[in-house]
Amino acid sequence: MRGFIIVLDSFGIGFAPDAENFGDEGANTLKTISASPKFHIPNLTKLGLLNIDGVTVGGKVEKPSGAYARLRELSCGKDTTTGHWEMAGIISKTPLPTFPGGFPNEVISAFEKETGRGVLCNKPYSGTKVIEDYGKEHLKTGKLIVYTSADSVFQIAAHESIVSPEELYGFCRSARKILKGKYGVGRVIARPFAGEPGSFYRTPRRHDFSLEPPGTTMLDVLKENGKEIIAVGKIDDIFAHRSIDKHFATANNTEGIEKTLQISKEDFNGLCFTNLVDCDMLYGHRRDIDGYAKAISEFDRCIPELIGNLKDDDFLMITADHGCDPGFKGTDHTREYVELLIYGKKIKAVNLKTINGFDCIGKTVCSLFSATSSFRGKDLTGELL
Repeated sequence: MRGFIIVLDSFGIGFAPDAENFGDEGANTLKTISASPKFHIPNLTKLGLLNIDGVTVGGKVEKPSGAYARLRELSCGKDTTTGHWEMAGIISKTPLPTFPGGFPNEVISAFEKETGRGVLCNKPYSGTKVIEDYGKEHLKTGKLIVYTSADSVFQIAAHESIVSPEELYGFCRSARKILKGKYGVGRVIARPFAGEPGSFYRTPRRHDFSLEPPGTTMLDVLKENGKEIIAVGKIDDIFAHRSIDKHFATANNTEGIEKTLQISKEDFNGLCFTNLVDCDMLYGHRRDIDGYAKAISEFDRCIPELIGNLKDDDFLMITADHGCDPGFKGTDHTREYVELLIYGKKIKAVNLKTINGFDCIGKTVCSLFSATSSFRGKDLTGELL
């Protein structure tokens, strides 16, 4: 038996009931990108995306081919780490720390001592603007560009001619050891870049170093039950490499889609877990509506081939980890409901309505694999089979 979970990173479908607490009331990623001429999703529509509770975009189909639901996040956060952890069974009751005023001196001093290099910036910043503003000084001094965002992240940018990607990854590992306890950010992110002053650009060799999940995850349970775990994209980083048998780094959505399609043609007994990050990283944060719509449409085109590769007992789940409405104010993630689409030859095409907790995914996946879990999430197998 094979399972496939594909996370369309940041593909929210409307602001959540507690969005006001996050400053996100009114956000709706799906609605925003649906207005783009680049938006074309016949296969997601056929699976039931537009039939989900609260979705007012486009027309509903009379008989969707998949099961469909609207999921509300319970964790205190709206980022990659908390979203994926919740899917896998862990509810984060307290938010991961953020540093809107930059990191304290004791963190920066320890980092400088560990790496032997000085630090530039140390503020919340746009990833493209920070290399534009500090890249020239970095080239001159060799100091590392350290910055954060509204998310719980410690990001390190360095020009590949000054710091090789492997050396930068080593600096990130040093930061990960420092950033624990009250400073335990969700992710340390390597942000290599290249180019000349005035035309710097980020290279595709980004790498995330995540906090260890604080409890048992869906991946741990499946691994203990003899299932193979294959990670595509940044899944391996998000779960700190735990309980993962194979992982495939990807530079963009196209690579992630191609790798997932390739895996769907292979024999294995377990779960392929894919994250497609471009919607969030390249288009959501940069408020590029057409780019976001184009990325979702590119994914939509792969669905018939992926479904065609499924065997009788296989299942496919398509979901998201949070929102990032490219038409909303600011450049932060947005607190939104997310979609859950489930397809399989033995899966009933039913409306699962609105479900509290992304952890229904972890609970249901374990149940489909006949693996016992203690997750609090709703087990959907009774309605699906």
